Amino acid sequence: MNVPHLAARSLRTLVPRAVRRQVSDVLSARTSVRVQRTLAALAAGGRDIVVGPWLGEVGFELLYWVPFLQWAVETAQLDPARLVIVSRGGTGVWYQHVSARYAEVFDHLSPDAFDAGNRARAAEVGEQKQVRATALERDIVARVATALNLDAPAVLHPELMFDLMGPYWWGHRQADWVDAHARFAPLTVPPPVGPGAPPPGYAAVKFYFNECFPATPANRARATAVVRSLAEQGPVVSLATGLRVDDHLAWEEEERMAVHGIRATLTPSTNLGVQTTTVAGARAWAGTYGGFAYLAPFCGVRSSAYFSNAAGFSPRHLALAERVFARFGTGLLRLN
Repeated sequence: MNVPHLAARSLRTLVPRAVRRQVSDVLSARTSVRVQRTLAALAAGGRDIVVGPWLGEVGFELLYWVPFLQWAVETAQLDPARLVIVSRGGTGVWYQHVSARYAEVFDHLSPDAFDAGNRARAAEVGEQKQVRATALERDIVARVATALNLDAPAVLHPELMFDLMGPYWWGHRQADWVDAHARFAPLTVPPPVGPGAPPPGYAAVKFYFNECFPATPANRARATAVVRSLAEQGPVVSLATGLRVDDHLAWEEEERMAVHGIRATLTPSTNLGVQTTTVAGARAWAGTYGGFAYLAPFCGVRSSAYFSNAAGFSPRHLALAERVFARFGTGLLRLN
């Protein structure tokens, strides 16, 4: 018997919804004040500030973490010159509105060490989200500080963002809560150039299998039909990396069907950067619905995302994404 679950359900039954909502509003408002005080204290100091390290999912980074930092810089008047962004995969361009200083996790940890450490971190905190700093994050901060000769830097850890956005994810606050604590801006990314650049007029594709798009025969056939349709209109570039840096199951046929790939041009420390540049130069992007589907709209590129199991993703993330991208243009994110 799950006693805590029963107790929580009994509490919800006994306490009127209006009272629960009022309590939630008070608690979330206190969280906002606490976070802003923490940011103000960071701004008042004179030390460099290590921002991160970000170790998590692409969608949360694009839709929440980066916009939260843009809000933090504006609200607390943090000096961008003091901020050192730490993430993985060469995502420095995602933070162009925050700081030009970027440190790469994979310059300090091998992919295997990163994977093992991240799994241990998730087991330690009981979930994937970076709700508190762990030994892995402290080790990365120390390595970055040594490499950049930073003298006892302060740290702006993602736990602040997770604390602040939680009320929206739990349904206690609406999207205007996120708007009040985030600043959303399109990315300006140069398209790929040079001898290895894709052919003109290409579409980018990234199909993989996850909870909302499982590896069924029907979904494989659907992905095949999408790539074939795009190929009738022009060249198709596969964003398959061949790297195991997440838990997604790759679709084996994608690279064979595409006329061009990026696998040979990237490393773990550049893989997301190369994918970003490739997406930014595409006429369109198509692939599995998930956090990566948000990258194309942030780059001003039309995104067609596919799913077959609506229970496999949070509607609140999708609702926020649609709300944000509607400000950038028409039809930037389309679910199929």
